[in-house]
Parts: sequence; structure tokens; C-alpha cells
Amino acid sequence: MSRTINKVTLLGRVGTDPEMQYTPGGTALTKLRLATDRHRSNGDTEADWHNIVCWDKQAEAVNNYVGKGQRVYVEGRLVQNTWEGDDGQRRHRTEVHASEVVFLDGGNGNGAQEEDDSPFE
Repeated sequence: MSRTINKVTLLGRVGTDPEMQYTPGGTALTKLRLATDRHRSNGDTEADWHNIVCWDKQAEAVNNYVGKGQRVYVEGRLVQNTWEGDDGQRRHRTEVHASEVVFLDGGNGNGAQEEDDSPFE
């Protein structure tokens, strides 16, 4: 039996306020962009941007308690989506479908959350 692993771990800052919607079946879905720093050899840092997707109750919690600029820890798996655009061109999008999201900063005013004493600071 061969074994494969698809696991992503990220710790970064939310770049956009989360956007929640519902699938036609009524499942909550929240999308956000997460920035992580990449250190360059010249001492500068550059942001890498990640598309994060959360589902169900996690989607609702992220929508209620996370805002732009806040730090979050995300675990999940990579998902590659491919589709054909209206112009006939093939499009690709890489997303991280989150299995765990840890809020490292307090709430953004959409809900009350205490400051987290996280070991990821």
C-alpha cells in the first residue's frame, strides 16, 4: 500500500475580511486571503498569498470573529480547481481547505473573543 499526504500548515495575517456565502445545499462557506512572509536573501520580506476556504460551523466562526490584519493559524489540505472561463480560457486556482483555524488575536468587533494565549506568537 502506498501512502500519500496532503497537509498544509500556515501562520499568517488575514489580508481581506472573510466573505461568507452558502452553497445551494445550505452549507456555510467562508473564503479569506492569508499572507505569510517569505524572507529574501537581501534581508527584505515578501508576502505570499494563500486562498483559504472554511466550511460549516468553522466558516461561521471565522466570519464572526476574524477580520483583516488578524493573525490566524490554519491547517488543511491543498485543493486545485480547474475550470473554463467565459472566454474559453482554462483557469486554475489553488486553495487551502481548512480543517483547523486558530484565532491568535482578539475579535474584530463582529463578535466577542478574548485574547488568546497561543504558543504561536
